[in-house]
Amino acid sequence: MSEAMESLGPHGEGSFWIESSGTTSYPRLEGDLTADVAVVGGGIAGLCAAWELLRAGRSVVLLEARRIVTGVTGHTTGRVSALHPYLYRPLVKSLGTDGARLYARSQQDAVEHLVRTTTELGIDCALERRPSHLFVEADDEVADLRDEGEAAREAGLEAKFVDRIGLPFETAGALRLEGQIQFHPRRYLLGLAEAFVREGGRIYEQTRVVDLDEDGPCTLTTDGDARVRADDVVLATLFPVFGRPTLDTRLSALRELVVTAPMPPDQDLDGMYITREHGTRSVRTAPYRDGRLLLVTGESFSPGSGDAAERYARLAGWARDAFGVTEFTHRWSAQDTKTTDQIPFVGRRPGGSDHVYVTTGYARSGMSHAIMSSRLIAGLVAGRSPEWAELYDPRRVHPAREARPLLGAAASVARHLVADRAVTGSAADIPPGGGGVVRMGGEPCAVYRGEDGVARAVSAVCPHMRCVVAFNDVDRTWECPCHGSRFALDGTVLDGPARRPLEKRPIDE
Repeated sequence: MSEAMESLGPHGEGSFWIESSGTTSYPRLEGDLTADVAVVGGGIAGLCAAWELLRAGRSVVLLEARRIVTGVTGHTTGRVSALHPYLYRPLVKSLGTDGARLYARSQQDAVEHLVRTTTELGIDCALERRPSHLFVEADDEVADLRDEGEAAREAGLEAKFVDRIGLPFETAGALRLEGQIQFHPRRYLLGLAEAFVREGGRIYEQTRVVDLDEDGPCTLTTDGDARVRADDVVLATLFPVFGRPTLDTRLSALRELVVTAPMPPDQDLDGMYITREHGTRSVRTAPYRDGRLLLVTGESFSPGSGDAAERYARLAGWARDAFGVTEFTHRWSAQDTKTTDQIPFVGRRPGGSDHVYVTTGYARSGMSHAIMSSRLIAGLVAGRSPEWAELYDPRRVHPAREARPLLGAAASVARHLVADRAVTGSAADIPPGGGGVVRMGGEPCAVYRGEDGVARAVSAVCPHMRCVVAFNDVDRTWECPCHGSRFALDGTVLDGPARRPLEKRPIDE
């Protein structure tokens, strides 16, 4: 293990947001109930949607498989900005200036709505107005950056090209957008959840939804055989988990890593920063004890592609070289999804009932997209179509923009569907603390050997679409490379779209 990885402190395995906020103890659903709207998923998308729907006069129940805000949202970076990296030039090219303007307005509306809601509810979530920057270090990247800035301004954003920014290393230039937001996402959402319940909303944790019947009033069935009947259902589950797989080929999963390090207050950075160089690097700070906490995100990769430890080492090494930090306090990873045309899917789910809504495909900008989507879905449920509803409609098709990504996604799924043919070796080859996929009893099995030398096995075939999972050597999880389902070592589902666990298998050594 590298020096950078070894320097991670005793809290290095967890999210700072979860460690520095309270816990929740909402009940598990034990009996049947009815509501106007049922929201599945207790992250930022689900909680914000539930709040907006409640404020619109609906009775709302929110169902979370584990504890709210402990999944993707509990592992984000808490950055809310309308300046998304290298998106506006493609938008102007494919959708025209009007489409790009709608996108920019929807994102800046989310920024301002967060500020209003925080103020209205009096939530202490360390909210800070900071400029957002898209920067480059290499001179040959400047031309593309200037083109992106021109497109962003054409879309209505007051993005300015600047030569100097508040980073302690040499850069070639940056786009700067004032008045964006960084905040403590979990404190905000726990406060929102309290307000939601106080106003009559209902939250049930440890309640996994395993089935959805869309005939007539929608009926959700939980893993405890409780049933929730609702006129409308919102699937805020990162990846839509029910219905025909109409969006599966248009969505792909990605993971990113985060490392944090303490900084003196006089070294605080003037803003938030992101670059596509070095395999993506995103930087911001947050209040921490008597100073600041540096958060560095990057190393985007597909779930199941391995080498997580090496990626963490690269990220920590970059942070050490760029900012001179030596002590790392936390490390974590988060998952997201991206669409084939780079625009989220928010609205009525294609191929099913008009009363089932999805929100997914945020691609590194989950905070602003989730707030935007909550307002969009609340409007659609109420019969009001926001001006940007068509832009995000999951039923849209952009053949020119999607052709190449669709082919790539299909090839990836096909490759992993037949990956079991290449599985070799035996359980005896797995070292203590390690995991791998081997063939046992004529099928691929995912085997993990504990530090005590005892091995356990589960099926390596993801129950979603039967791709073969791979081992994450840092998180100690099994990950599906096709659509991002994640499983604990014992096969328990951590993240969908899989709804069933990996089945246990006997060990054959």
